[in-house]
Amino acid sequence: MNDISKIAHNAIFQTQEALASIGKSRNTLKIGVPKEISFQEKRIPLTPLSVALLVEYGHEVVIEAGAGEESNFLDRHYSEQGARISHDKQEVFQCDIIIKIASPTLEEVGLMKNKQVLMSSHQPSLMELSVLQALTRKQITALSYEYLKDEGGHLTVVRAMSEIVGATSVLIAAEYLSNIFDGKGLMLGGVTGVPPTEMVIIGAGTVGEYAARTAIALGAQVKVFDSSVYRLRRLQNNVGSRVFTSVIQPIVLNKAVRSCDVVIGAVRATNGRSPCIISEDTVSKMKPNSVLIDVSIDQGGCFETSEVTTHDKPVFRKYDVIHYCVPNIASRVARTATYALTNIFTPLLLQIGESGGMNNMIWADKCIRSAIYLYQGMLTNKDMADKFNLPSKDLDLLIVANQ
Repeated sequence: MNDISKIAHNAIFQTQEALASIGKSRNTLKIGVPKEISFQEKRIPLTPLSVALLVEYGHEVVIEAGAGEESNFLDRHYSEQGARISHDKQEVFQCDIIIKIASPTLEEVGLMKNKQVLMSSHQPSLMELSVLQALTRKQITALSYEYLKDEGGHLTVVRAMSEIVGATSVLIAAEYLSNIFDGKGLMLGGVTGVPPTEMVIIGAGTVGEYAARTAIALGAQVKVFDSSVYRLRRLQNNVGSRVFTSVIQPIVLNKAVRSCDVVIGAVRATNGRSPCIISEDTVSKMKPNSVLIDVSIDQGGCFETSEVTTHDKPVFRKYDVIHYCVPNIASRVARTATYALTNIFTPLLLQIGESGGMNNMIWADKCIRSAIYLYQGMLTNKDMADKFNLPSKDLDLLIVANQ
């Protein structure tokens, strides 16, 4: 055999190079996005560009017709990026992973199949036992956004929405100070030669910080109160400018509230109801046409005079003080909120696909484990278990047993 024949003969048996697939995940997911039916919920978890990315990685996305309309995303925007638009709610709820914003209703759980994965909001304080039991019977693995953490240990969804709510609450206050809404006729902030608007913010968390940033940028005079010196110091450093801060001392706080133009309540409870900080007597002594915004209303509110309102009728007057007590302020700017949420959910879904499914993801990622409250129908969240006097299982042990 001559040299040329040897080369040809060897080439037949050599391993040939192959193009590696790029952009395909290890496990293809079928993701369902139903239309929200909860009262005044206008957000959607995925934008069209997020859908395009998921489809590029080989996943299938089924979106219920009209799901994005409240956020100004039309069905064609999604279909053009590879989503399948379904007019059948049942079909959407048959997907392997259901991702939505609001907690599921009993009707929605009834449409789900056994052993699905559910990603949604589910605050223990707002949970209904009947819904929890229905999820348990169907052996659902469920994740709650309120407990989802990022690599730094921060509650990532809560923080993102808090940033939006903090900034938006100041803009709402500006609206209700104006003549258009029968307010004082003040411009939030001030101009040369005119004293600035006075604002009191109760709570130095993320909502309080972003409210303070926005108010200072508009020129308002801001006072921030909190029970924690650490949070006050952190806010002072993050805002980057000197701002009046004080621990919550009733005499100092009540005096500031009585003399201010706007007061924003942003006190959050770790568990249960938010503390009631401002009494009805203090509210009755506030200046006429002052604006009171209770961001904590979804946890019961931190003003004694607060009552839940809606986006359709957001305010009421008591003691001639304008009360704004809408629980879901982020839905007021649904498109911005959707962009903030999809930045969290899209990488998470891609990770689940790369990990080979939700079970593998839970095993590998402690941030995901912190957000799981049901694992294959078994309750693993202590807060929810305590609310309904139910036993809870240790998720780590369940995961090890199922590996």
